[in-house]
Amino acid sequence: MVQPVALRIDVVSDVVCPWCYIGKHRLEQALSFVPDVPVEVHWHPYFLNPWVPREGISRSDYLTTKFGSVEAYEKIAGRVGDAARQEGLEYNNGRVKRQPNTIDCHRLIHWADGQGKAAEMKQRLMELYFRDGGDLTDAETLVKAASDVGLDADDVRRRLASDEDADLITAQAQDAAAKGISGVPTFVFAQKYAVSGAQPSDQLAAAIRQVAAEVNGSASA
Repeated sequence: MVQPVALRIDVVSDVVCPWCYIGKHRLEQALSFVPDVPVEVHWHPYFLNPWVPREGISRSDYLTTKFGSVEAYEKIAGRVGDAARQEGLEYNNGRVKRQPNTIDCHRLIHWADGQGKAAEMKQRLMELYFRDGGDLTDAETLVKAASDVGLDADDVRRRLASDEDADLITAQAQDAAAKGISGVPTFVFAQKYAVSGAQPSDQLAAAIRQVAAEVNGSASA
């Protein structure tokens, strides 16, 4: 019996994007709906707020700059919180005190990918930020997060103190923008079909099954 070709799914997202947080969960739920479909998921960086400096800024300054005021974001936060709760996720907007630049987070995910732990690293960072209000500009917070998923703390601390892979992550994020990706999360199936937004799990599952069938039809032709 011929083994089916694994469907490649590329996910472009940012760790401080609440819909990416929800979208990751929906993708994982979608995959649980189609356990017979082999997939390879690859995570790619995106800078939702490239203008935020490397050291980050206060959350209130960020919300004022982007939405006009802290209060203006409250209605949006309420809708996001409702959507998160429906997925069994916690979104505690009020706990976030500092808005990070996410290049270091994406470096961690890239390094974790070398150990097959990119998804776990991304999940840990998102939980820290959205659930716990963690300060992702703090190096020791990032080191602890990396250690939580099995990376070597001393190695991560050393690498974070350098500019290792900063240019690579920046280039990857810029490449995504150059290809026309302006909203995240974006899911790309088989490097051909792109779906933007945190789509419902059942719709993602249907797309996965449809594209996987097409890929394997082509493979067997």
